[in-house]
Amino acid sequence: MIDEVPERSVKLTDPRTLRAYAHPLRMRLIGLLRSDGPMTATKAAARLDDNVPNCSFHLRQLAKYGLAERVPGADSRERPWRATAQSTSWDDDSDDPAMKAATDQLNTVMLALYAQRAQDYLAVRGDESVEWRAATGFSDAVLHVTATELRELTEEVRTLLARYDERGADRARRPPGSRPVQIIQMAVPRGPVPPEEPRAETDRD
Repeated sequence: MIDEVPERSVKLTDPRTLRAYAHPLRMRLIGLLRSDGPMTATKAAARLDDNVPNCSFHLRQLAKYGLAERVPGADSRERPWRATAQSTSWDDDSDDPAMKAATDQLNTVMLALYAQRAQDYLAVRGDESVEWRAATGFSDAVLHVTATELRELTEEVRTLLARYDERGADRARRPPGSRPVQIIQMAVPRGPVPPEEPRAETDRD
């Protein structure tokens, strides 16, 4: 069975595709395929505590927009799915109203999923070892930065996390005792949106 994800990243560039991806189950399905490799709708439904017809429908929708695809199975009866890329990206800097509405919808779904995953962890945190309880948790920092500095900082964090990318696609690179850990990044300005500063007029002769 094919078990690798073929591309590093797929970029969503139009409102229709962004809205199609902005569905909690679809995002959970893609995350599952990326972390655990190809699987059938039946197996995905069992892993996500959902029903098979529902998962099958949403996997077909993901395939329609190029986010999932069929791969050969162990036999002619098995028809597993795999993600077409290891990550999904999109731009948040468009001034197009339709794009802004679509990215806002997608970000809202993502935030709800992140909050739910944090709640799921807290529900079982007491069963974790001392070592893992000490290594995990929540924290925040308030920085006073420009938009340019924030983008530079985000890129530095992305570069740091990329050191572990190969472990996601190659199980042989995962050291003993390792387990999947989701690093959730939020860069959210505090307070109201400040007014734009007036542009300085240039001197004229």
